[in-house]
Amino acid sequence: MSEVRVRFAPSPTGAPHVGNIRTALFDYLWARHTGGKFILRIEDTDQAREVENGLDLILGSLRYLGLNWDEGPDIGGPYGPYRQSDRLQLYTQYTQELIDKGAAYYCYCTPERLEEMRKEQLARGESTRYDRRCRFLTPAERAAREREGLPRVVRLAVPLDGETTLHDFIHGSLTIANRDVDDQVLLKSDGFPTYHLAVVVDDHLMKISHVLRGDDWIPSFPKHVLLYQAFGWEIPPHGHVPNVLGPDKKKLSKRHGATSVIQFRDEGYLSEAMLNFLALLGWAYDDKTELFTREQLIELFTLDKIGRAPAVFDRNKLDWMNGVYIRELSDAQLAERLLPFMMGAGLVTDLGTVQRMVPLFRERLKKLSDIVSLADFLLVQDLEYDPHLLVGPKMDKATTLTALRTAQEVLESFSSFEDETRIEAELRTASDRLSLKYAQFFGALRVAVTGRTVSPPLMGSIRLLGREKTLWRIDWAIHALETS
Repeated sequence: MSEVRVRFAPSPTGAPHVGNIRTALFDYLWARHTGGKFILRIEDTDQAREVENGLDLILGSLRYLGLNWDEGPDIGGPYGPYRQSDRLQLYTQYTQELIDKGAAYYCYCTPERLEEMRKEQLARGESTRYDRRCRFLTPAERAAREREGLPRVVRLAVPLDGETTLHDFIHGSLTIANRDVDDQVLLKSDGFPTYHLAVVVDDHLMKISHVLRGDDWIPSFPKHVLLYQAFGWEIPPHGHVPNVLGPDKKKLSKRHGATSVIQFRDEGYLSEAMLNFLALLGWAYDDKTELFTREQLIELFTLDKIGRAPAVFDRNKLDWMNGVYIRELSDAQLAERLLPFMMGAGLVTDLGTVQRMVPLFRERLKKLSDIVSLADFLLVQDLEYDPHLLVGPKMDKATTLTALRTAQEVLESFSSFEDETRIEAELRTASDRLSLKYAQFFGALRVAVTGRTVSPPLMGSIRLLGREKTLWRIDWAIHALETS
């Protein structure tokens, strides 16, 4: 095998979609598996849709997952430039070659004329496509339009008969009759190429060995094959990877929630978990293994294990997987990952505080951002809750007040709350003395010190709150219940 060279070629029109990054991951794994090159190319020819921070979002998405590229717009390489807007002269040159070969032609039709043509086709129940009017202009007619200085585009001259085939290494042979292929615009009137011309020229000049792209591009394959044939270039192996669907089996979109890996990063999904999860969207090593390290994925990834069926994005599975990876981190590692979320919420500014919390919360975390809602009761000064929450099942106001005052007395007898086992034993004894079930006694105490009916382990919470804050909260709860 010659050197594997694969590319990820996004447009800077926003944060890359999960499906785009999944395809980039497949490219990356194939390059690393074979010792080849992973190339980042920015397809920025659609200037109207480009967003100001589009490139940063692309780079940030790849860096989050550790998909480091070998050539690209920021680091250069032997086949640059790696932004299509810097390669316009090349596209003009190759467009002229196509015109000279009769494989492309100038089209002078106005937007108004094209719109009217589409309306007429729809009225007749036909599919919309260019009617090839300018393809068959006489030399005199073409010269007249040139003299008028009319805006023009360049279109692909699709053969009028026969068929075009692509041998797809995922789907097998794909064939379409040429009569069903539109004379696609290749070069726009502003001098910018369309995707179809630029991708073929760039893939050839950058010596791309394998093309991986989403199923959405299957309808475009004949145009690309025809361009390769017109130029006389060898077509690299192509594979169209399955689409990513939401749980409702419709294409993943914003209605399903987060759709970009940047959003998942900001929600607190570990890059290790996201990498593992994305790899399984359309690829499988076997029918049972679900957890893979980066190194294992690189070792095991092969193109023949990419499936044809659409992949379903299962958020519950991602949450489970993220939880597994969270619990594999040491307390120190997890604290470092949690700190930015706690700081962002204005709850803490130091790593030491977070480190003390980690043992209490690690089993409850599905994603890193959960720490804010789970731990905020430890760090805020005042709790806000309905005092009636203090009165649990089969309890009344008077019994609850007795339980709280008794717990307060027990806790006041301790100068430090570090010995959780001894404190819990004394509180259980007090509960027995009042003839209360532990769920009733500790339920009232839990609400008093955390403001919640469900919380992390109560003794651990009391230890982290400390003596002063714990006793103050119990005192406030007693007062609030008495006056409610």
